[in-house]
Amino acid sequence: MSTSSHKGLSFARRLHLPRSVGLGMGFFTVAAALYPSHPPIWVWVLMVLHGYVWPHLAYLLACRSDEPYKAERRNLVYDSLAGGFWAGAMGLNPLPAVAALSMLAMNNIAAGGPRMLAIGSVAQASGALLAYWIFRPDLFPAVTQIQMYACLPMLVIYPLAIGWLCYRVAVQLSNSKKALEKLSTTDSLTGLMNHGAWKDLLTLEFNKSRTLDRHNSVALIDIDHFKTINDTYGHIIGDSVLKQLSNALSANLRETDLAGRYGGDEFCVILPDTSLAQATDILERLRRTVNEHSHAALPDLKLSLSVGIAAYGAHLNDAGMWLHEADMALYKAKSTGRNRVTSAPPGVRACESADAELE
Repeated sequence: MSTSSHKGLSFARRLHLPRSVGLGMGFFTVAAALYPSHPPIWVWVLMVLHGYVWPHLAYLLACRSDEPYKAERRNLVYDSLAGGFWAGAMGLNPLPAVAALSMLAMNNIAAGGPRMLAIGSVAQASGALLAYWIFRPDLFPAVTQIQMYACLPMLVIYPLAIGWLCYRVAVQLSNSKKALEKLSTTDSLTGLMNHGAWKDLLTLEFNKSRTLDRHNSVALIDIDHFKTINDTYGHIIGDSVLKQLSNALSANLRETDLAGRYGGDEFCVILPDTSLAQATDILERLRRTVNEHSHAALPDLKLSLSVGIAAYGAHLNDAGMWLHEADMALYKAKSTGRNRVTSAPPGVRACESADAELE
């Protein structure tokens, strides 16, 4: 089924209930207005068919159409035409006619906006003229007490049905928005935050640390010899390794830690309210867990991690410098044998640390 057909069927389903409720109650409104004029039997039959058969027939027509959305919009025009017809047949009796036509106008504008309201208004006027030409009723007759009571259910219950429908649509839109927001910030392979989302959080955490003067650490994690794994076992196994590490991160980090995929085989973690020593302990446990774990399909495939950690310090000017310190610590872990956790010297600028290494 195409996306447009699915949306059209959903549109038809949403309108089925308010149409059934509105026309079912509208029968009593029209009947109370026409009863004093003693209309012929065919008019009563037409009222019953319109009030209790047409809603389900309209839904069936939309469902069986190749273009359900267009079919349902045609049904809305038929609703307006019929509503105008009954308003004209009752001589534009003020309360019943206004109740019926305003409810139809509400339905049209909710379903199709101003354009559908304009089309529906033309259909209502055409239906009213046709009915007046057929029945020649007295215009604007006095409203009786029975007619007033007959209009009350439509004036009370039908707006509630429309309100409930709008609420359900609003909830669905909210859920869809949340799902899209999650997709836009999530790495599709690992389920962790993607590069952009994690970098945004890093900036927020940097600003919090600067404002609150609290401990905070950031870590960069690299899978050792990942290119060799891809070249030897293939990219499917490589993707499996990335998923394995993401699962290990979720299982071994705390709920407050913020993990993401930085790119390729590199992962990143923010550890709020965590000193450098605490962060080292946490990531050392992660390193050992991954190093001791065997791949289910390839027992001979052993994984190891190189990890670089940098603690927040007052010497840092921005989040980029903080991340650079972690990157330099990762470089040191990889250049001194891999499969280890290395931390940047606390309180020392990354550039000074790098110069010390060169010396």
